[in-house]
Amino acid sequence: MTSAATADAIVLRQVSKRYGQKVVLANIDLVVPRGQVIGYVGQNGAGKSTTVKILVGMLSDFHGHAEVAGVDVRQDPIAVKQRIGYVPEVATLYEALTVHEHLQLVGRLHGLADDLIERRGRAMLREFDLDARLHASIGSLSKGMRQKVMFTAALLPDPEVLFLDEPLSGLDVQSAVLIKELVRGLAAAGKTVFYCSHILDVVERVCDRIVVLREGQIAADGTFAELAAQSHGGTLEQVFLELTADAGAKDRAGGLIAAMRSARP
Repeated sequence: MTSAATADAIVLRQVSKRYGQKVVLANIDLVVPRGQVIGYVGQNGAGKSTTVKILVGMLSDFHGHAEVAGVDVRQDPIAVKQRIGYVPEVATLYEALTVHEHLQLVGRLHGLADDLIERRGRAMLREFDLDARLHASIGSLSKGMRQKVMFTAALLPDPEVLFLDEPLSGLDVQSAVLIKELVRGLAAAGKTVFYCSHILDVVERVCDRIVVLREGQIAADGTFAELAAQSHGGTLEQVFLELTADAGAKDRAGGLIAAMRSARP
């Protein structure tokens, strides 16, 4: 294990993963220094969520080496979980618990004292305009409110690395702006953010570096300016379409409309 004080935040060396005959990741090499916001983008099925699941210790049956905050993910996944925060794309919460009980559960799993959980939890819920729902059941909350609870729980242990998988899902405009400011603020505080999203204009604005994944392999890696200079695109969306060879969206949309009309009696 590398010294946590000197280690890069994330290290992937020749990481591969397959499900049966389907290769999901193929020899991924990636090093993310501390304090960087990295955007990790790709088409559906490109391997984004699989990469995140490996890094947060949810998948151990992969080939290669993965390290987070100086800890080998395969050898000590519990130690990795103690150092990270994770907001998944689809979260399963205990709906019978109240918000307060959920934060207590998460905080105690991280070894935090109850008074610290209380102070941090209340302060963060206040910033999310959720302090009035502290004792409401999770099941009574809207999708956006649940997302805010997930963010609060992920930030509660003051993580070294924060993994965000489609973090703006279900959030209103004001909350989405808050999360974008939060991401930049965390980076300024020395935290590392691994940001997966299909909302490319947000990735373009908040990320220091962007990795484009195509069919389980890294197709491009650099700042937005560097990626734009290597392509004919003026926006990340244009760069992405060029890199993933998916520039025929207009033609395919026309094909969908034609198919829809042909199905009429």
